[in-house]
Parts: sequence; structure tokens; C-alpha cells
Amino acid sequence: MVNKTETKPTKPVEREFTGLVTSTAMTKTIVVRVDRMKMNAKYQKAARVSRKYHVHDEKGLAKVGGTVRFVECRPLSKTKRWRLTEVIK
Repeated sequence: MVNKTETKPTKPVEREFTGLVTSTAMTKTIVVRVDRMKMNAKYQKAARVSRKYHVHDEKGLAKVGGTVRFVECRPLSKTKRWRLTEVIK
């Protein structure tokens, strides 16, 4: 008397970020800076923290200084785990 329950495969949650393009020097790769505000625990002061991501740009649509949206994907190289989805500006 074993009850079998069906489990549906779940899609992993894709993280999505929006940032500023800082470099397009590499082939099919752009460097995007994402800024966020972080609160200092002791002094309760907000500070801007930025991080750079290497993003795969297959068609070369992004330009330096533009704003883009990108999502997480499978590892494409040693540092690339992000794929460009939209050029906003």
C-alpha cells in the first residue's frame, strides 16, 4: 500500500537585474554595473554599492552608457552566467 504522488518539475527562479553598460570591448560579452543601496547597520546610513557582471550579448546590441536588463542562465564561460534580454535605453 504505497501511495504514489506525482511531482511536477519546477522551473528554477531566474534572477533579473537592470544595469548600466560599462564595457563592450569583448566579443559577444558586455560588462554591466548594477547599483543598489545598502544600509549601514551601525550608523543607519545608506551607501551605494555596485557590482559588475559579465553578460552574454549574442547580437552585439548593447552600447556603452546604455541601460540593459539581463537574467541568470547556465554557465557560458568562467565568468559569464548572465544573458541579455532587453536593451532599455
